[in-house]
Amino acid sequence: MAGSNGKQKTARDMVLSLGVIVIAAWVIYLFVPHDDRPGEVQQVDYRVELLTARRAASYPVAAPEGLSDAWKATSVRFQGDDFDAWHLGFHAPDGEYVAIEQSTQRRSEFVEEASQGSKATKVTERIGGRTWTRYTGGRYDALVLQGETGSTTVVAGTGSFEQLSAMAGALKLA
Repeated sequence: MAGSNGKQKTARDMVLSLGVIVIAAWVIYLFVPHDDRPGEVQQVDYRVELLTARRAASYPVAAPEGLSDAWKATSVRFQGDDFDAWHLGFHAPDGEYVAIEQSTQRRSEFVEEASQGSKATKVTERIGGRTWTRYTGGRYDALVLQGETGSTTVVAGTGSFEQLSAMAGALKLA
C-alpha cells in the first residue's frame, strides 16, 4: 500500500503542475498585444531626391503634382551611376502600389525590369497629352510612355489601370 500512495502523489503533482502551466500560458496570452491591423504606411519626403535627380539626370525627371493626400510616397531613389535610374513608389488610396520608373537603360531591358515581366499589349491611351502603351502579364501591370528619346518612363504596380492612369496623368517632367 505504501507504493500506491507515492504514485497518487506523483500523478496529482503532475496534474497540478499542468494546471499551473496552462494558467500561466493563458495569462501571458492575455497580455501579449494582438493587433492584426496592418501597420501605418511609412511615408517618405522625396523633394530633396527629386531636386538632385533633376539636376543630375540626362532626361526630364517625372514626379506627380496634384495627387490627393491619400497617395503616400513610400520609396525614392536616384542612381546616377546606374543608367540615371529614377524610382518613386507610392501607396495608392486603396492600398495598392504604384511606382514611377525612369532610366537611360536599353528600353526593352528596363521595361522588363520595371514591370517585372509584363509584355506590351496593342492598347494605347492618351493621358495628359501623351501616348502610353499598356503592359500586362507580369508581376505588375504598367504604362510605358511612347515617343521618348534617350530615356524610358514607366508607371507600374499592383494598382488598377485606372490608378496607373491617374499617376501618369499627374506626372510633370522637368
